[in-house]
Amino acid sequence: MSQDDFFRRELVAELRRIELMMRKEEKVEKKIYYFSAAYGITNRTLRYSFTEDYLLADFVLNTSYNGLLERFKRICSGDSTVELEPVHFDCIQNGLKALADAFESKTSILDPLGDILKAMYSTTGPGNYLREKGLLKL
Repeated sequence: MSQDDFFRRELVAELRRIELMMRKEEKVEKKIYYFSAAYGITNRTLRYSFTEDYLLADFVLNTSYNGLLERFKRICSGDSTVELEPVHFDCIQNGLKALADAFESKTSILDPLGDILKAMYSTTGPGNYLREKGLLKL
């Protein structure tokens, strides 16, 4: 087994574990906490077995985590203009599952990452506005 195969398997297993933990959790803050592990594993993986796919996944997952965390902080401070809804997490969890599948089968990761990023973007002011207008669908 090559070094890349080993790290790819570890990445896939961890993404699957994160997705399941997020699905089982009911608290939003804990879901976000578990989601942070996704960019954690991509960051570790790319340091040992660099590919552009690992780098892209790390960037999208890190950006998505920070966007969700920012929205959660705004909600906690009293800003209720955009809520975090179950559909946001369903899309992210489905995206993590599809991302693990893509890494495992060595197919394109663009659609799963796009789904995750779109879910996070819909929690921003502009993204939510597009969703309310019907232009962004989850």
